[in-house]
Amino acid sequence: MSSQISQTPFQPHRFSIAPMLDWTDRHCRYFLRQLSSQTLLYTEMVTTGAIIHGKGDYLAYSEDEHPIALQLGGSDPAALAICAKLAQERGYDEINLNVGCPSDRVQNGMFGACLMADAQRVADCIKAMRDVVSIPVTVKTRIGIDDQDSYEFLCDFIGTVAGKGECDMFIIHARKAWLSGLSPKENREIPPLDYPRVYQLKRDFPHLTMAINGGIKTLEEAKTHLEHMDGVMVGREAYQNPGLLTAVDREIFGLETQEVDTVAAVRAMYPYIERELANGTYLGHVTRHMLGLFQGIPGARQWRRYLSENAHKAGAGIDVVEHALSLVADKR
Repeated sequence: MSSQISQTPFQPHRFSIAPMLDWTDRHCRYFLRQLSSQTLLYTEMVTTGAIIHGKGDYLAYSEDEHPIALQLGGSDPAALAICAKLAQERGYDEINLNVGCPSDRVQNGMFGACLMADAQRVADCIKAMRDVVSIPVTVKTRIGIDDQDSYEFLCDFIGTVAGKGECDMFIIHARKAWLSGLSPKENREIPPLDYPRVYQLKRDFPHLTMAINGGIKTLEEAKTHLEHMDGVMVGREAYQNPGLLTAVDREIFGLETQEVDTVAAVRAMYPYIERELANGTYLGHVTRHMLGLFQGIPGARQWRRYLSENAHKAGAGIDVVEHALSLVADKR
């Protein structure tokens, strides 16, 4: 068993950024880390097949991204155990199993939200991973699927995975998932949010650590949820308005620190961008994650437009970002 575990003193569950396919890649995470030192960052979902059989390094990340959790997609306990062990050896702080994604592609691979219908299998998967790693193994799930959406169904699922799987940490997306008839995007918006049900779940399983996810847009909302839950996970809002994170260390984690200067955060990315450009990465692959940073500030639209139009061009470098910064009138 690896001892290469991040020594960062943090409450991994208190505030986190959700795993978002095609969004929370390593460039995104490196950028978000400039805005908050404490927030737990999740990778995009990575399938066990990609890690075991893929040609690329699907576990690559920068040491500066800690604390960082790997989200796995899979339903074979043996394969998940292999991947969990590899992830611990690479220094990840947490392993998370995806039991929430409703897309057809994920269902066809027998993982994601459809696993809610097979609590015993989820328990077997978690136990297999827990047996080979010492870092936390967690589950991200919905409150139900299709017509299996009673509170009793949810309690049975949590009880089985916590009991037989020995899982002690759950992130609950406060919507059910429709496995057919709705796209993944619609599944994030159409099924109604039911925060009280998630609060009740925490009250009924007080010994478990639980974070809430779904529709959270402000730190004030996050604080309200933290009166009932152990943690809050924010998704699209943190991506589209990353400036939200500049006050997290102070407001949510209670650190005596100044709010992060967004302009300084952009410039802190320059050494990283230079390294990536030298390795053949296009500037736009990094800066696309930074477009929403100045939301609500004069010049924000010009910042977005200039980066969008120029960062993908051959040879685009730091000068493009610096010029885009100059278009933001009130940078504070």
